[in-house]
Amino acid sequence: MRRMSVNGGGVAVRQQIADEAGVWRRWVHELRDPHLAHSQEWAAVIHRAYGHEPLYLASDDGSGRAGVLPAFIVRRPLFGTAITSMPFLDGGGPCGASREVEQRLVESLITEARCLGARLVELRCSRRLNFPWEPAEHKVNLTLPLPNAEHLWRTLDGSVRNQVRKAERSGLSVDFGGAEKLDAFYSILAIRMRELGSPVHDRAFFRDIVREFGAQARVALVRKGGTPIGALLALGFRHTLTVPWSSCLSEHRTLCSNMLLYWETIRTACIEGFRRFDFGRSSRGSSTYRFKRQWGAVESPLFWYTIPIHGRVRPFSADEGRLATYLTNAWRHLPLTVTRGVGPRIRRYLIQ
Repeated sequence: MRRMSVNGGGVAVRQQIADEAGVWRRWVHELRDPHLAHSQEWAAVIHRAYGHEPLYLASDDGSGRAGVLPAFIVRRPLFGTAITSMPFLDGGGPCGASREVEQRLVESLITEARCLGARLVELRCSRRLNFPWEPAEHKVNLTLPLPNAEHLWRTLDGSVRNQVRKAERSGLSVDFGGAEKLDAFYSILAIRMRELGSPVHDRAFFRDIVREFGAQARVALVRKGGTPIGALLALGFRHTLTVPWSSCLSEHRTLCSNMLLYWETIRTACIEGFRRFDFGRSSRGSSTYRFKRQWGAVESPLFWYTIPIHGRVRPFSADEGRLATYLTNAWRHLPLTVTRGVGPRIRRYLIQ
């Protein structure tokens, strides 16, 4: 494991890939508002599934005020190396006990990026940083405070309750488990991602998530009879249950399968004592945004920074937009066996 030590303004920053003696885990636990992306488990998951090298920085200002900044080195063919905090996740960026600690962490990450010859640094933050770069703010996070399940049910909009009841009347049911349900989860996700024109993650990625997060990971399946028609993967972190991946088969959409799937997951989160349910990110005004808002979820801003290191980060051109649309439409018409085989090889570099 490579070590470094950077001192500035009394703050020492060091690289800490392995969680020696549980230091990273303890610091994250003691920090005020870390995101799921700051949990130590991702270091093993992303490296093992996709081979990206973790670059985890920890800091201490000498007076007990700590900070962490997890990131990965993503060496992308044609597009150059990016250092991202965090790839595949909604959050990341620095999390520290003071703004000074966070600033030193970002400065150290940029220094490392220069040494590595990276083209850019990406930071996905829940608050604006004190740096001269302007973030993208087109996406927001949506979370739902959790009271007890009975109170939450009574406060839901009548249309939401009616859709949940419709799913129950249609004979749908939801059950929870772990690794034994991953095959069903992945089969549904792969179909849905092809319909959306997007490469699917490697199955090994989800297998490693469930293995690393252990009891904090759970897979929920919504079934019609004995047949799974929808699934999600939820992760517990501190007082929050987050759903990063969810999908339902489109041919069963009229049965409101996704409504029952989410309600049972939210209800179970209440029973288990979670204080917040995190639906994940959405573009404001999109269909997924409206789906999450109907549950009473509250939006909070996301600040995604792209910091050029070597060369200039140019904006997305109209021609590139048309090409992306063409590729998306073409992907939807490929056989499922092709998208499941080729998709993960592409997805490892699509770090958003």
